[in-house]
Amino acid sequence: MRFLIFPILLAACAFGQTPPAIDNDQVRALVAHQQPHAKTPLHEHQFNRVMVYLQSGSEFFFYTNKAPATMNFKAGEVQWSPAGGMHMAEITSPEPVTIVEIELKKPGAKLSATGPLDPVVVDPKHYKVEFENDQVRVLRVKIGPHESTPEHQHALNRVVTYLTGQDIRVTSADGKVERAQHKAGEVVWSGPATHKEENLSDRLFEVIVVELK
Repeated sequence: MRFLIFPILLAACAFGQTPPAIDNDQVRALVAHQQPHAKTPLHEHQFNRVMVYLQSGSEFFFYTNKAPATMNFKAGEVQWSPAGGMHMAEITSPEPVTIVEIELKKPGAKLSATGPLDPVVVDPKHYKVEFENDQVRVLRVKIGPHESTPEHQHALNRVVTYLTGQDIRVTSADGKVERAQHKAGEVVWSGPATHKEENLSDRLFEVIVVELK
């Protein structure tokens, strides 16, 4: 049995994926490029995951231990995906789909994401909680053209997925000013920080932030 399962899992990790965007002791973040009507190998996921869908589409799942299911998703949607269950997957919508898969290697350490400068509290216009559990708090951040945020604090390590391009002026708590730029689709690792931000672009800036408890 051991020699049958291992090649299946290895093939699943290689299917339509670039090398991990992030791979450390807390997370592995993969960017999966799935073509329409191309079935993945039979595989399972050993870790809970946060899924960020960069395009709209539909995906069919065939499971070995339960009834098949179809899932529809929108561009920019974020979902929780628990570990377990051997399955195959197939994009059934007509266009390719890119999915950011953030694997959580550790159980939650009961760290708090909140505090006096919690961005959800001090800046609810720009920071919204998508969902929260014992491992993560997931935020959607939208900053309009040339809008600014008040000073706020990110208390936890986090994974940031850029749904749009970024051109932001960042001013840290000690007054240091930097310009941060990223492209849509990039996935980056970031640690705790206290700062305020200004969107220098003429376009809306949007990201998904996965805070690791």
